[in-house]
Amino acid sequence: MAYLNLVATSAFGTETIVASELKKLGVSETRIENGRIYFKGDYPLIVKANLWLRCAERVMIIAGEFRAEDFGELFEGTKSINWEDIIPENGIMHVTGKSVKSKLHSVPDCQAIVKKAVVEAMKRKFRREKFPEDGPLYKIEISMLKDIATLSIDTSGAGLHKRGYRLSQGEAPIKETLASSILHLSRWTADRPFVDPMCGSGTFTIEAACMARNIAPGLKRGFSSEGWPQIPQKTWETNREEARSLIINPPLDISGFDIDKKVFKAAEMNAAEAGVSDCITFQKKPVSELSSKKKYGCIVCNPPYGERMDGGGRIFDLYKEMGEIFSMLDTWSFFILTAFENFEKAYGKKSDRNRKLYNGKLKTYLYEYFGPRPERVRKNDITS
Repeated sequence: MAYLNLVATSAFGTETIVASELKKLGVSETRIENGRIYFKGDYPLIVKANLWLRCAERVMIIAGEFRAEDFGELFEGTKSINWEDIIPENGIMHVTGKSVKSKLHSVPDCQAIVKKAVVEAMKRKFRREKFPEDGPLYKIEISMLKDIATLSIDTSGAGLHKRGYRLSQGEAPIKETLASSILHLSRWTADRPFVDPMCGSGTFTIEAACMARNIAPGLKRGFSSEGWPQIPQKTWETNREEARSLIINPPLDISGFDIDKKVFKAAEMNAAEAGVSDCITFQKKPVSELSSKKKYGCIVCNPPYGERMDGGGRIFDLYKEMGEIFSMLDTWSFFILTAFENFEKAYGKKSDRNRKLYNGKLKTYLYEYFGPRPERVRKNDITS
């Protein structure tokens, strides 16, 4: 079977994490660009990627790429692609688009030209003038970047951050995919305590529990490619059954705290829907009351950035308090995502490392503070 050209999209700054996830799925080679990880695979791999990628936004088939400086070139280039080998006779052809720094800057016109060209290509095989479009959905994207047209087909449907467990959310929730990426960067492992002291609707804690239990992130949702004739329904069923069989149940110490009773209840509901409420402790507690005698824990949080609080003074004071409280947990590691420019000054300590990440369209930084490595028991220290 011929391999397809595929791409997994991601938030800027998380591309290498997604590439690592793909390698765990058996992908031998990847090519990384800003927000895009290119790889090759077959339709069964599309199923696995959609079910198992925690940090990617969606999985797409690259149908073709070519230069197009006018609508004639866009039409002919699109028509030359073998759409009839991908889209069935009754397939719904929905075209979306975007254009950046290109002569063809009118997105609606690009979409119309692409749809017309795809229909012309379909006529080569099906020998008809009109198509019923009452079958499975094939969402085609035309992306114009510096006069290069890239045509792709979305296999995911709703973004992969939509796991299916979020029944309710706080004022400014972090995407599940970004939360999972940050957890990867924290290198937290299931044998260490985990705390989100400002948990909101519980995203970090729920994603941590799902990772520790090896629950496939796409297990509770559907995908647009599930209706495609190229992928038998049995393939989806088999992969879901396998995913369920791989769920484990290690002992976990995960806690989420928040002072907002409303979002606190949302976190409990979301954890229950995700199937991990039995391994997460939620409590109504302010940061000022955070303490622990446990060792080598990990704190990951997405605190208010300033625009969600009244004035810069309050946010400065919050981060100052965080620095004071966290400093008492001398063996713990801390990973704090914020867009507040003076974070380190307020927190009172320079980070060991910081990474630029985009929370939606907002530029943020993940400030990383590494605690000591957990002590390991040496063989000669063990007495019988």
